[in-house]
Amino acid sequence: MQITESVRNDIVAAMKGGDRERVGTLRMLLSELQKAAKDGGSVDELAVLRRERKRRNEAERAFRDGGRADLADAEAAEARVIEDYLPAELGDDELAAIVAAAVEQSGAQSATDLGRVMPIAMAQVAGRADGRRVSEQVRAALAGA
Repeated sequence: MQITESVRNDIVAAMKGGDRERVGTLRMLLSELQKAAKDGGSVDELAVLRRERKRRNEAERAFRDGGRADLADAEAAEARVIEDYLPAELGDDELAAIVAAAVEQSGAQSATDLGRVMPIAMAQVAGRADGRRVSEQVRAALAGA
């Protein structure tokens, strides 16, 4: 089943359950998925979900830095709802193995080779880890190389 259809069904269930926050988040998500489908025809629904999760995570950090814990908590709750539709995140061990293979494949020797390693690692990760997390792992691997 497409993610869009799943979100539609979950909106109905959340409405019946009286979960207003979840309904609002799912409606926003459905709107973004529909907008992407209208704009591009063939749409990568997972890319839309990852983009929206990233926006929520960035907003959460900004609100926490600004001392607005209430708004940060709301953004974090929206991110958790979006994550329900994404594939499971890679564990630290799995990510470290992918990064090590990418470093070896690229022949990287130092931190200046980060640009050669990242595309290889990100292709292997395929959206199952945040780019910031991958970058941190690559930097750590290159620092130890």
